[in-house]
Amino acid sequence: MATSQARRGDTRRRIQDVALTLFAEHGYEKTSLREIAEHLDVTKAALYYHFKTKEDILISVADDLVKPIDELIAWAQAQPRTLATKQEFLRRYSEALWGASRLFRFMQENQATMRELSIGEAFKDRIGALGALLNEPGFSMTDQVRCMTALFSMHAGMFAMQNIEGDPDAKRLAILEVAQGLIADAHAERG
Repeated sequence: MATSQARRGDTRRRIQDVALTLFAEHGYEKTSLREIAEHLDVTKAALYYHFKTKEDILISVADDLVKPIDELIAWAQAQPRTLATKQEFLRRYSEALWGASRLFRFMQENQATMRELSIGEAFKDRIGALGALLNEPGFSMTDQVRCMTALFSMHAGMFAMQNIEGDPDAKRLAILEVAQGLIADAHAERG
């Protein structure tokens, strides 16, 4: 029975991987379930056993890949709102973001579709929660912009750096350094 569940999980993961690749290459709207099934060399009925719609596939990918981000939000909400906590939060977010880079690239390249799907609203809510964890009620408008820019610099940096030569981890660390610097500047203004 455990072997059957493992195979089902492997099949589910293969479907997610193929679908995300096709969504990124051809766009969400232009990719059909039939095309996904063909790339997997399975029948459409076999695909339906795991997922009924393209959105079901995308939701499962998002659930699997963004789970570390939800855990990070919960962790950060339980911590003191210090500069050190926020910098650790950004470090952990950087790792989670790069771990889910394929999903975030898809989301970036398919923004109109994301606005129409349920996961788009859920992602928007997560970004709001992430921003709230970095910001402070007493911050000036400039410092509030620094906090939100720190968060968005991590997203934009991931896309901007993909075509620049260099070690992927070195790129991630450079982006993190910029984001952490913005948070440090926001906190320095208070002091």
